[in-house]
Amino acid sequence: MKIRVKNEDELDHYIICHKCHTLQKEVPIADGAKALCSQCGVVLYHRDSRLMDHGLALSMTGLIFFLLANAFPLVRIDILGSERFISITSMIASLIESGYYLVGLFVAYLIFIFPLMIFLLYILIFSLMKGGKGKTMTKDLLILLSRIQPWHMSDIFLISILVAIVKLFGMAEIHFGISFWALIVFVLIDTYITRSIHLGELWTLQKQVYRSKKENPACVRD
Repeated sequence: MKIRVKNEDELDHYIICHKCHTLQKEVPIADGAKALCSQCGVVLYHRDSRLMDHGLALSMTGLIFFLLANAFPLVRIDILGSERFISITSMIASLIESGYYLVGLFVAYLIFIFPLMIFLLYILIFSLMKGGKGKTMTKDLLILLSRIQPWHMSDIFLISILVAIVKLFGMAEIHFGISFWALIVFVLIDTYITRSIHLGELWTLQKQVYRSKKENPACVRD
């Protein structure tokens, strides 16, 4: 079935199912309700009047724990009286000093730069939408978020640390630092945001926010 639109703005009233890729027309729903795909039944979007507040609070909390996870050593390893402190930054620095420049740069992006950018983008996007400002900027930020989000691998990094620690048990005395627990909390918050707030819902929220502000142009600033 072909759908003809008169102008580009009419495309904002349609949404593509991320599972079966069928084009669906967006319809108004009540607060707390969910819109399902007419073909496969997957959730297309839901309306939550508190999504911006919850998203902003979770993003700021996650950023705080991310900074804590990088500010102090993750673990202290004691082998026969020889102590070694391991942190995220020291691991990246060790790779670069050992000559593994590409690996060090790759790890730096996956476990430090991209996670930091993602949570800063979340905070900026939710702040702009909450204030009803920067319609064009939020679109650009959402596009940037969609491109770097798949490269965020803090959860895999945490799992690799746990595997390494299990292998060291019995050979060394291991002490967990505050950054280790902060990293766990950060990964949990990141996982919750990823699972509960899909990128498509952010696009839908963006359209809803600026569509409602359109009646009062003075509230929206590009």
